[in-house]
Amino acid sequence: MRVVGPRSAHPALIALGAVGAAGVGAAVWGIAIERYLFTVREAEASALAPGSATIRVLHLSDAHMAPWQHRKQDWLASLAQVEPDLIVNTGDNLGHRDGLDGIRRAFDPFAGIPGVFVHGSNDVVGPSPRNPLRYFLGPSKRQHEPESLDTDAMDRYFTEELGWTGLDNTAARLSIAGNSIELFGVNDAHRDWDRLDVLPAALDALGEPDAGTTRLGVTHAPYQRVLNGFVGLGADAIFGGHTHGGQVCLPGYGALVANCDIPLKQAKGLSTWTRDGRAVPLNVSAGCGHSIYAPVRFACRPEATLLTLTARA
Repeated sequence: MRVVGPRSAHPALIALGAVGAAGVGAAVWGIAIERYLFTVREAEASALAPGSATIRVLHLSDAHMAPWQHRKQDWLASLAQVEPDLIVNTGDNLGHRDGLDGIRRAFDPFAGIPGVFVHGSNDVVGPSPRNPLRYFLGPSKRQHEPESLDTDAMDRYFTEELGWTGLDNTAARLSIAGNSIELFGVNDAHRDWDRLDVLPAALDALGEPDAGTTRLGVTHAPYQRVLNGFVGLGADAIFGGHTHGGQVCLPGYGALVANCDIPLKQAKGLSTWTRDGRAVPLNVSAGCGHSIYAPVRFACRPEATLLTLTARA
């Protein structure tokens, strides 16, 4: 008599179980671990006028702050210890109607350090619940009946208490580490709030620049029209955010989406933007936060950038 033992699992079921286990592991990593692995990415670019002193720029972006996010607040506050010469904030600071409470706790140590900022849409309207899979179907659409945030209170804090300068569709001239720096920026291009057409007049209003003046362009969303416009206005370096570096990336491949039309290979980090024969350093921050409705990062750690700008040869 032949004894029949228990049948082994079908190979397809084994494979399916392995894939499911890997997916659960990735979700646990992205939600419970990696989104708290804050890091400072250091880079260097030759962008200043010849003979200029080196400038250390701390690039902050996309905090999407909620008041209970104390680990993120403590980490941001600790960045004052790197003693930057200039802070560039590329927007989306708020992630909750009471987010300014967390921003104050995070940014108070930066008071007195020169800084500039532009707005992202989440400095103006709050996030809303949505299917996170829609993020991978292309640039996100406008919300319906969004919750308005207290943008004016945030701007007063930035300008009056921290001493920063707003660059939404305007320009300013600052002296940074003994260098004359002209900075210009636009409001959130993802919402079509950018006004590139007003920037030439804003720059002219600053008066004739000193010899050796450097120009820096600042935008929240690095759409190609903005980057091309900035190069045309003589930007020597450009700063952007918005992309979250893809937020959920494939290891060894990178971002799957950028939420704008920038090439995916330039959705995070320092690269070069070329237009009409000019090659300009472009730093796109992966940001340090996320929507409270999409609390995950995978293969894309939350970051700030310490970018050292040196003189061109």
